[in-house]
Amino acid sequence: MALDTAKKEALVKQFGRNDTDTGSSEVQIALLTSRIVELTEHLKTHKKDHASRLGLLKLVGQRRRLMRYLKRTNRESYLKTIEALSIRDNI
Repeated sequence: MALDTAKKEALVKQFGRNDTDTGSSEVQIALLTSRIVELTEHLKTHKKDHASRLGLLKLVGQRRRLMRYLKRTNRESYLKTIEALSIRDNI
């Protein structure tokens, strides 16, 4: 369920501060969001895959913590990121 390299590079270019920025909160949130979307689609067809469901819940919690940090430190970037990824602002 890992992201392919091309998709990961596209997300880094779109949300990163430069081409090699993979550690900023914006990029991490974008990468986690794409993994969450893929896992959600997987779980729609494989309803009894509880191991993947647990992994999904962990990813959602990690993204939530990153979003809380980004909202606290850089409000403009937070708003731009959630709008680009179409994530609800429930933090």
